[in-house]
Amino acid sequence: MSLTAVMITMDCAEPQELARWWATALEGEIAQNHGDFVIVRAQPVALGFQRVAEERRVKNRVHVDFAAAPGRGMAGEVKRLVGLGASVVGEHRVPGLTWTVLRDPAGNEFCVH
Repeated sequence: MSLTAVMITMDCAEPQELARWWATALEGEIAQNHGDFVIVRAQPVALGFQRVAEERRVKNRVHVDFAAAPGRGMAGEVKRLVGLGASVVGEHRVPGLTWTVLRDPAGNEFCVH
């Protein structure tokens, strides 16, 4: 493979706050903190949070999908994330795959399988 994904970066108004939320949600850690750009180390890819001046106005064009941790299951992970401040957008099912779409506290959508 010629390219390897190493980080997904999200634009946001408050990178410090959102990075802390994601570090907790992913049971990861803040690996680098540059004020307006913060990196959370989690497996299998890091998440970056960068401050931007403009507000988010429309649905994400890209989102991250996560697999539920073994032993917790999708419903358990969704419940845990909602307890941390995420909100459920909807649940979807196609043959062989079920997932829940959520939003983080800043409104960024992500999925849990």
